[in-house]
Amino acid sequence: MFTELRGPHADALNDALGRIGFRRSQTVAYRPSCLDCTACVSVRVVAGEFDASSAQRRNLKRNGDLIVTACRPWSTAEQFELLQRYLGARHPGGGMASMDDSDFADMVEHTPVTSYVYEYREPSPDGVTPGRLVGACLTDRQGDGLSMIYSFYDPEHETRTGLGNFIILDHIRRAAREAVPYVYLGYWVEGSARMQYKIRYRPMERLGRSGWERIAAVEQDRLITESMHRLGRGSSPPGSTKDGMPGGQDQYRLVD
Repeated sequence: MFTELRGPHADALNDALGRIGFRRSQTVAYRPSCLDCTACVSVRVVAGEFDASSAQRRNLKRNGDLIVTACRPWSTAEQFELLQRYLGARHPGGGMASMDDSDFADMVEHTPVTSYVYEYREPSPDGVTPGRLVGACLTDRQGDGLSMIYSFYDPEHETRTGLGNFIILDHIRRAAREAVPYVYLGYWVEGSARMQYKIRYRPMERLGRSGWERIAAVEQDRLITESMHRLGRGSSPPGSTKDGMPGGQDQYRLVD
């Protein structure tokens, strides 16, 4: 199910649709609508009540020196080169692997709503020139939170680990600081190894037939334990946020 976002009220429409489980891809808002299947579940983190695990606190400390800049949604060659390296390492042969720089520009720049590209850079030696770009995220600023559309990062950094998770953690921290209640992580499918990293952020809400409901702590404990077992069996590591797109394309969203 999809509709076009355009005109002076695109932001308001995107906000309303986001609250009922739609995601944005360029100028289109979409939501899975499959007969007899409700596996794709919209999830969001309650930013103001976020309870970081010990591993998440270590990640924030380890990567806390990164310089984060909210940039206008304008693609750069540096971002595209980072995306290519990310896709080559994390999603070889996937639906986005054949993207060229024009496709990437379309993904970033064709937005009718309030969007940013958050860049994550290491400090530069001289403190003046921009440091090394190690991560980026295309994000929509909605009325009730931040919606992570697509994130990517340096998959083979020599010293840094957990960059994908750090980008999510930074969005949660940013939302709390800006007093917006939620960080939208897109769709989550229970049992899908590539999406299990999302369940690790608490408290988390999911969208059901009766609206948004908080996942009980006991249930989330179980889901986190199961996700760790799946990763232990060699599943893909967490970190990006990309969902399947209309037409069956394995594209944008952030989600992994």
